[in-house]
Amino acid sequence: MEKLKYEKPVISKITAGVPNKFGLPTKQKIITDIDGIAVPELIENYGSPAFVFSEKTIRKTYNDAKRAFETRYPKVQFAWSYKTNYLNAVCSIFHDEGSWAEVVSGFEFEKALLNGVSGSNILFNGPDKSEKDLEMAIDNNACIHIDHFDELYLLIETTRKLNKKARVAIRVNMDTGIYPMWDRFGFNYENGEAWNAINRIMLAQDLDLIGLHTHIGTYIMTASAYGVAAVKLSNLMVAISRKFNHWIKYIDMGGGFASKNTLKGAYMPGSETCPSFDEYAEAISNSIISSEIPHEHLPVLFLETGRALIDDAGYLLTSVLANKRSTTGRRTIVIDAGVNMLFTTFWYNLGVFPSKEVSSHAEETTIYGPLCMNIDVIREAINFPQVNVGDQLVIERVGAYNVTQWMQFITYRPNIVLIDLDGKTHIIRKSDTMETFNNSELNPKR
Repeated sequence: MEKLKYEKPVISKITAGVPNKFGLPTKQKIITDIDGIAVPELIENYGSPAFVFSEKTIRKTYNDAKRAFETRYPKVQFAWSYKTNYLNAVCSIFHDEGSWAEVVSGFEFEKALLNGVSGSNILFNGPDKSEKDLEMAIDNNACIHIDHFDELYLLIETTRKLNKKARVAIRVNMDTGIYPMWDRFGFNYENGEAWNAINRIMLAQDLDLIGLHTHIGTYIMTASAYGVAAVKLSNLMVAISRKFNHWIKYIDMGGGFASKNTLKGAYMPGSETCPSFDEYAEAISNSIISSEIPHEHLPVLFLETGRALIDDAGYLLTSVLANKRSTTGRRTIVIDAGVNMLFTTFWYNLGVFPSKEVSSHAEETTIYGPLCMNIDVIREAINFPQVNVGDQLVIERVGAYNVTQWMQFITYRPNIVLIDLDGKTHIIRKSDTMETFNNSELNPKR
């Protein structure tokens, strides 16, 4: 018979009986596999750390969102947010499902074109559009979302130079009851700035106003705020029709839907407080359908949802490097994945789980990454079981922003793997090597 592994004695709170002041005992969640492929097998084949994406989860989440909106509103079009995750393999899945592309830079615009997206199916947002970017957008018949007056004037000048018309919308910021109010981008609704921009566009011969756009914030936990925004955009649409006898083609509600991740400082887990796609869809569709817009002129509803569509599909596999005790007696763990590849750990309490059955004894623990920086903290405080050096852990819901905001620092960036619908694995971005840097660096002779 195999000898049992030694576990140090601990003092545990008594949780017998219901109710008791410590609540019900909870069993440690473990993640042994992703889409049927064991975590040890993935790490053996692709190294540790490694990002893993589930195509099955991506498609399911997208279709859940699509169903929620299409059953409530007659004309819906999603546009995949490139900044959220612009891996070609990931973008291609969304485009395969019928999603357009939403980009915020010339770089992302070029990426969308290379991924086979027609220029007329690209929404071009953001405050940084150079003259070259605008020329590319005009030549490809993209939908240009104007962010500020200086961009508007540059666009008018560019259309005259090219002798071509541009399809445009404006980004509108507004008070929807969300604090802080996002007023950095676009034209304000309440002070008349948005209406001023609309009038200037309607006077410009080579600009075709086809839409109105807003993005009220990020990780919005109150679906009703989108209802307020939809009312205000609908009012602008009706005002445009009354003054100019012109019906715009679409209203773009942007993104900002919350994922099931838990924000730092939140009392309840995000999985319990995050609004559903149905709740967002209900708030938005009710406002547009109940507005003064005639049903024959209902606009196409665009959605630039990013985080809520991809977070659940992404995992980071990592391994334990060391166990330590701080000077306060707090148990700490060091793993081989740092904040350089997990940017979202700065605002989320990311879920970290063992990949196999471990000790039933848990205590408050700090999980550090491998970087020589004091800020390299994956979880400041988590009730975690005893793990040993070499044990493999899984960090869930990391699909959004991490692989676009990550940076090479101290360690190489790892492999990124996709598990397809048939359960086959594919490297969709190779890990860095020394060649990655030597090919880009130049060292002048002295």
